[in-house]
Amino acid sequence: MKIVIIAQNCYPSLGPRAHRTTELAKEFARRGHQVIVYALLGDFDYSEYSASTGIIFRNLGKSRFGMVDNSGNFNPNLIYRAVVRIFGKYLELPFIELIPMVKGALKNEGDIDFLISVAQPHTIHWGVSEYLKKNKEKVRFWIADCGDPFMKDPFNSRPFYFKYLEKQWGRLCNFISIPVQEAIEAYYSEFRNKMKVIPQGFDFESVELALYVPNEFPTFAYSGFLYKGKRDMTKFLEFLLQIDEKFKFIVYTPSAPLFEHFKVKFGNQLEVRNYIPREDLLFELSKMDFLINIANQSTVQVPSKLIDYALTKRPILEITSDFSQENEFREFLKRNYKSEKKINHVEQYDIRNVADAFLKLK
Repeated sequence: MKIVIIAQNCYPSLGPRAHRTTELAKEFARRGHQVIVYALLGDFDYSEYSASTGIIFRNLGKSRFGMVDNSGNFNPNLIYRAVVRIFGKYLELPFIELIPMVKGALKNEGDIDFLISVAQPHTIHWGVSEYLKKNKEKVRFWIADCGDPFMKDPFNSRPFYFKYLEKQWGRLCNFISIPVQEAIEAYYSEFRNKMKVIPQGFDFESVELALYVPNEFPTFAYSGFLYKGKRDMTKFLEFLLQIDEKFKFIVYTPSAPLFEHFKVKFGNQLEVRNYIPREDLLFELSKMDFLINIANQSTVQVPSKLIDYALTKRPILEITSDFSQENEFREFLKRNYKSEKKINHVEQYDIRNVADAFLKLK
């Protein structure tokens, strides 16, 4: 079967949607399907990775307005950046560029048995639907995969006119896959009969963990993006500055500027590190005494990092942005983890089960 997956990013890019794309492609190829991945490939040499996985990688193109490609490149042109800043919200820039890119890719690809478009950004779905309006016979089956909602995203308000594009792809796709049941409420009711819950998937067999040995003093970590006022660690950091116990807090994040104010105050008790490949990250996190998760303010979005955390087999303390978990944290410092967050039915996140869930829809 010919399977085409379209996303903004894939391997070696880091992030939930890139992981979604890559892990699915690897598993489908492992089963003997012809798998073609379209993304903003950048200047990464895919010859070796393609040979080892059996995946065919094809470039969507190059972004003028600043979308990041798989090599981490983006156009820094000040004029284009100014256009995005002024008109971005109203034109969905820079992501609107993906519409002609996706249409061109599908036109070149011809007949497709099974198509998965991966959002964010949702303009990938828009590009597919624009193509299928006149070429529906070319794609036998289409699943629109959504990591986060668009029009009903509780954290971002969009101009009303984008609802027509969302409803267009909602009518044309066969199914809409979402990661959690609660997210159904964030989509238009007329498409809820098409919605299927398919969680994020990972190759469990590739996970290598360290042999855990309790650290000399409490050592804990957080991994992921942070957003001021949304997924915010400020209150937690302010609390850490007040405690007398010796500890070490390690953060893996692309949001390093948010920690500048605290670095001097913490000294060597706080380490802010760049993202590293997922396999390396899991190994490092498995050395921690416990892990920190910041709960989303919305129930329609669940961090995929919780799956990674569960795979490390380390206790998880879930906190909120206003940090009302002082007592629980103090117990964690004493290595009392009775209030740890449990991740149930971990097997549902095995990429083999996730791939089965996709293929059973056809």
